Amino acid sequence: MIKYLRADELRKYPILQDSMFRDRADQFKRRLKWGVKVNEHGWETDEYDALNPLYVIAIAPDGAHLGSMRFLPTLGRTIINDHFGHLLNGHVIADAAIWECTRFCLGPQAGAGLAGQLMSAGGEILKCFGLGGFAGVFDERMVRIYNRIGSGPEILGAEGHGIDRISVGIWRFSDSARARVSRRSGLSQAAMTHWFKCRFGEVACNPFSATTA
Repeated sequence: MIKYLRADELRKYPILQDSMFRDRADQFKRRLKWGVKVNEHGWETDEYDALNPLYVIAIAPDGAHLGSMRFLPTLGRTIINDHFGHLLNGHVIADAAIWECTRFCLGPQAGAGLAGQLMSAGGEILKCFGLGGFAGVFDERMVRIYNRIGSGPEILGAEGHGIDRISVGIWRFSDSARARVSRRSGLSQAAMTHWFKCRFGEVACNPFSATTA
């Protein structure tokens, strides 16, 4: 199952909330050795989780986290503009039609198709909210995952070489790309549309419209 949840809704799902932030700590702190902070609960959170982002979360039958992504509008504060502007020669990404996607996390129980399912769920956001794309920062390790999913980004800027290469990219999903990602994920586009409508209804309302108007 895929759920679309704002940060202020997570407390309604304590098992999901706890396991998601613990899985983030395991992936980003322990395995990838990023300089992120882990709190006394064993959670990896940062200042951007405090901005009430939208999370796309794959959930196990017992309610625990399997994988997730985090979205924020680029008209507000973002990791790219706050910390990686040098990769864009000092330019900023500030566009109502572009959201930032960060904290792409796969838990230890994630199946082979889960990364594709998360990207497919992200494509549903683009389609239903009429967005132009997602921007994100990623390391070279993720390039193999994106290629396997069938959805590589347009590179806007990068630094470093080999496994140390860090890039900023933007994803723009055409109908054919969405179909390809859906097929490789093992879940139909109809399933993604169903889960999206369960959260936002038949006529989707941009959850950030009040904060970006």
